[in-house]
Amino acid sequence: MTELVAILDARVAELEAMLAAERAARAADAEKIATLTHERDRLRASHERLRLELEMLKRRIFVAKAERVDTMQLEFEFAEKLRQLDVLAGTLSKAEEAIGADGLTLTPPGSSDEEPKRRPTGRRDPKKLPIEEERIEIPDPVFEELVEKGLAKRIDFEESCTIGYKRGGLRRIVTARVKYQVIDAKGNTSVETAPMPPRTFARSLAAPSLLAHILMLKYGMGMPLFRIEDSFTRDGCPIDRGTMCRWVEDAGATCGATVVQAMRSEALASAFCIATDATGVLVQPIRTHEKVRQPCRRGHYFVMIADSDHVLFEYTAKETSRVVRTMFEGYSGYVQADAKSVYDILFRDPTEKPPDDHEGQCIEVACWCHLRRKYFEAAFAKSAAAREGLARIARIFQLDAGWRHKPPAEIKRLRDAHLRPHAEAFFAWAAVEYEKVRHERGLLRSAFGYAVRQKDALLRVFDDGRLLLD
Repeated sequence: MTELVAILDARVAELEAMLAAERAARAADAEKIATLTHERDRLRASHERLRLELEMLKRRIFVAKAERVDTMQLEFEFAEKLRQLDVLAGTLSKAEEAIGADGLTLTPPGSSDEEPKRRPTGRRDPKKLPIEEERIEIPDPVFEELVEKGLAKRIDFEESCTIGYKRGGLRRIVTARVKYQVIDAKGNTSVETAPMPPRTFARSLAAPSLLAHILMLKYGMGMPLFRIEDSFTRDGCPIDRGTMCRWVEDAGATCGATVVQAMRSEALASAFCIATDATGVLVQPIRTHEKVRQPCRRGHYFVMIADSDHVLFEYTAKETSRVVRTMFEGYSGYVQADAKSVYDILFRDPTEKPPDDHEGQCIEVACWCHLRRKYFEAAFAKSAAAREGLARIARIFQLDAGWRHKPPAEIKRLRDAHLRPHAEAFFAWAAVEYEKVRHERGLLRSAFGYAVRQKDALLRVFDDGRLLLD
């Protein structure tokens, strides 16, 4: 019996130990589950945060930059909540409460059912602008003589307004044309009005003084149109930048077709020497309905300086001999340019020109600054010959600058006496140095080769005192 009790006690102790182990295992599992659950929640939160960051990045890249919110959709989503709040506040009528949430459209506080005010359209009335006024009365000389004879009389004025500029600010210019009551020989009366003086641009509110002021601010002082717009708004006379842009465009087209064209015709007809050069520019393509990315096109700006007096700019899509021939068509005289082959068509022998070439015979004058640039580039290679070339050319420029403001005849005399020996010595030295490097590729050979090939054109500056070195 004692042995049986001992066995049972041992069995109970074993079962209790197993139960304690099971409880410990369950506690460990519960702790592990809690740890895994926390890790899962942390990973889910991290995943959600990364997803939101990805959506934000996609929005920044592919969606419009403006931060717009669809408030109408928010009103629909929170209509029921807003209705409950309004009911609690006692702002809804019983009829609105009976309607319920279905079909309810709530008006946000501070808004009204009236349509928003539209932007005014039509022609602006300058008389409403808070600016000073200047009145100009325009009579008709013919009818004024009739007034003196008693055959007509002044009865009224036909007024029209423009906006001008005077030192101190904007002005409203009232043009008052006199109206006349005219009596003819038969005693009949008629009303006549003095004619309207010509305007710079038709149907434009801008007087010539305002156009000149805007052009001076934009091109003379470098102010963009939006800053000019802000300035006029502060003065009480808002003028839209789009309107000013059209005025500037019309002024440029008018000036180009009149003043600039007259300058160009006079330069080609009477200039002694025209200096020219070209630089490349990138032109953005014109946008079309086809959403295809197009590269920028390369154009060229030519500058033509006629006798240091007329400065002309001309844009061309290409820089070719045909373009140069068209630009200088009808001109015969000195042309100072670099050694590009596109200018060779201007300096051909007339007997060798095809019939379709222009009639003018031009004389080539090379530019000493382009020659100096070759040696300046070669000097970076630590070449003693390039540095010596720079020193020789600097001496030539230094001597010529001493008599720049003298009369042309005196300049030619001084050049022949003092400058020509230096120039001839330079070309003699360049010919010797070129033979040393003519078989070596590099900047030094290019510099000496340029001097040897362009010798005659570079020495042509000694033909006349009106020609310049560069």
